[in-house]
Amino acid sequence: MKKRGLFVVLFFGGIMVTSGFGLQSMMQPPPEDNPEFTITGTPADNFPDDQRAQFCGSGDAKSTDYVQEFSIPTPCTNPLAVVTDYDGNVWFAQTNTGNLAKFDPFTERFTEYDNPLWPSGERSMMWGIDYAPDGSVWFTDERFDSIWKFSTIDEKYERIAYPSEGNSLPQKLQIDGSQIIINDFTGNKLTLLDPNPSSGEINYLSIPSPIDNAVTADFAVDVNDNIWFTNWVFQQGGVLVKFNQNGYLDLAASSGEQFLPLLDFVQVYRLPPELLTPNGAVATDDGTIWLADTTSSFFFSFDPFTEQFTQYVTAEPQLSTYGNQTGVVMSPISRPYWIEADEQGRLVFNEQTANNISIMDPKSQSLVEYHIPSKNPYWADCDPGTGVMLDNCGVAQIFDFAIYGEKIWFTEWVENNIGVVDTSVPLPIEIQLEFDSLTLTPGDSQHLDFVVSPKSQKDMLNVSLILSTTHEFLKIDLVNDIPKTFQLDFDTPRSILATITASEDAIPGTYKVLLGAQSPDIAISKFVTVTIE
Repeated sequence: MKKRGLFVVLFFGGIMVTSGFGLQSMMQPPPEDNPEFTITGTPADNFPDDQRAQFCGSGDAKSTDYVQEFSIPTPCTNPLAVVTDYDGNVWFAQTNTGNLAKFDPFTERFTEYDNPLWPSGERSMMWGIDYAPDGSVWFTDERFDSIWKFSTIDEKYERIAYPSEGNSLPQKLQIDGSQIIINDFTGNKLTLLDPNPSSGEINYLSIPSPIDNAVTADFAVDVNDNIWFTNWVFQQGGVLVKFNQNGYLDLAASSGEQFLPLLDFVQVYRLPPELLTPNGAVATDDGTIWLADTTSSFFFSFDPFTEQFTQYVTAEPQLSTYGNQTGVVMSPISRPYWIEADEQGRLVFNEQTANNISIMDPKSQSLVEYHIPSKNPYWADCDPGTGVMLDNCGVAQIFDFAIYGEKIWFTEWVENNIGVVDTSVPLPIEIQLEFDSLTLTPGDSQHLDFVVSPKSQKDMLNVSLILSTTHEFLKIDLVNDIPKTFQLDFDTPRSILATITASEDAIPGTYKVLLGAQSPDIAISKFVTVTIE
């Protein structure tokens, strides 16, 4: 649905569009007690020598049957926000250079566009990016509280100051019709910009969040143009917020008022206590809101009609992602970060500490987690005490992704790579459940049989079972000493008999458990709905 422009200047007024600004005065002076720097003439010079393996990359680009990585020619760019244009080109922001870069997937060539407005040596986390119909790329910049516009036609940058009062952090960015939506993560507001005003000013509307001293995280626009976002305090919970923007704009247009009470158009839903850090948000066509929780292995759905949340869980991260050389990791978590929906209505999300790009199909209640081969050992417990890092251990810090058809493009912030998941590649196994739902009472248990069927023409070594639950009062046990790790022969399906138990203190409700199998490259599983009466 085409959006109306924001035709009134609200709250703070307008921001002048400028072609340049005094960033040099905001540069931090170098510390006087610098560690050793070897000058290379590359962005690696922004880090001391002993940090370069950690931030600039630890190895060459790698590939699997499902994932292909590409190494960025310039060293140590720290790629983050990524988007595709209408032709399938991949655009991404470089947080260690202030530049945008383009990757042509047909020629496999990179083009990096120097930003003359960016001061040498500065770094900024650029979390949000989108591609506009006029051929421009917009992206956020938290270091200088800015929104940037890059014209892909004349290859010029423009900087727009972001409306801030105190501590602001413009984060995610989405072009929605004739407006741009941005969440101010630490500024406690959502901002709507009109990027094409008739005057020389950028008009904007700031929607205050209902909880003070909280963060305002990612947002989603549903099919009725309502904007949903979360507002929460770290480790203390928060709310899901619905803003009726059409109702607000209709009343503003008919009344001529410029300062309508915004909170009159806001509806608030308290988050469940298990949902502590909802960063990612997306609305699917059926009206469901999906949230990713970054301090757990969980993601959630919210039904606006029943006002009910449903909790889902990922597979446990592979040992290679966290290493656990010191033995301190007792309960590894996958940390789902951002979440989006593809054209088929499937959910796509990145699992930061599991090093995965994952796809969940709400219709089939299935989950496929693609493991990314590159890993940086300096971001996990990969040191065996000798000072020599373990091979194939760590995470690449996959902070963003972009969906284009059957391809999912992503960036590796500390490996200086971009990569792509090809979801058209046939999956190597199939999970078949005896039944997909069951009912228990507290203290009760029930057997469930599921089959791991090979779909490739080769044996799969080192296959391990996925047996994940959302709550400690739900437990999954294997029957008859079935091993959790085995070889799956290409012509021999394997039947797995499991027992699902609800403890005596189980709380009545509807829950999800995850059953499946994974190899080092991919995990395939299905959800079983467990009702506790």
